[in-house]
Amino acid sequence: MTRILVADDEHLIRDAVAGLLDLEDDFEVVGRAASGDEALATALRVRPDVALLDLQLPGPDGIEVARRLAVELPDCRCVIVTSHGRPGYLKSALAAGVRGFLPKTVSSRTFARVVRSVADGGRYVDPELAAEAISAGDSPLSPREADVLALARDGAPVEEIARRVSLSRGTVRNHLAAAIAKLDTSNRHEAARVAAEHGWI
Repeated sequence: MTRILVADDEHLIRDAVAGLLDLEDDFEVVGRAASGDEALATALRVRPDVALLDLQLPGPDGIEVARRLAVELPDCRCVIVTSHGRPGYLKSALAAGVRGFLPKTVSSRTFARVVRSVADGGRYVDPELAAEAISAGDSPLSPREADVLALARDGAPVEEIARRVSLSRGTVRNHLAAAIAKLDTSNRHEAARVAAEHGWI
């Protein structure tokens, strides 16, 4: 019997996934969570074999939850299930030790097959997303450029970005200018959009 944790902040999705898994004779849903913090606490309490994590959980996101579980509960295998399948997210997830990465558009048959494969020690990455990740290449942004661009995407002015990342306004402007140049865009808002589309921020 494979013991499974389902973490998704959308109640309908979480309940639907859990209900689908409960129909399988060899699956048992032993925990449900609506946030990253709840997923971590629940996983450490019930010790599932597989954790199905929504990418965009409130609090620590699915990738960060997987990264922490890899340290705190190494026998738990993590699968990211998402409607935001960007190449950058896939690469970050794999680096965090995630064993599966699939879109919410997969069939129920594929979903069950992936959970079984991961539980048995296998890996699964959606083929279309894997191809996109290969063609997209690695992020050209430095970690600091990605940080300031992510804040700029939310509309924060330079002064606020500088305060939040503990840098001078001039340094923030330099990072934004570098990101704009690397992404071949005309302004920080367009640069943030391009970076987000690739999953780089």
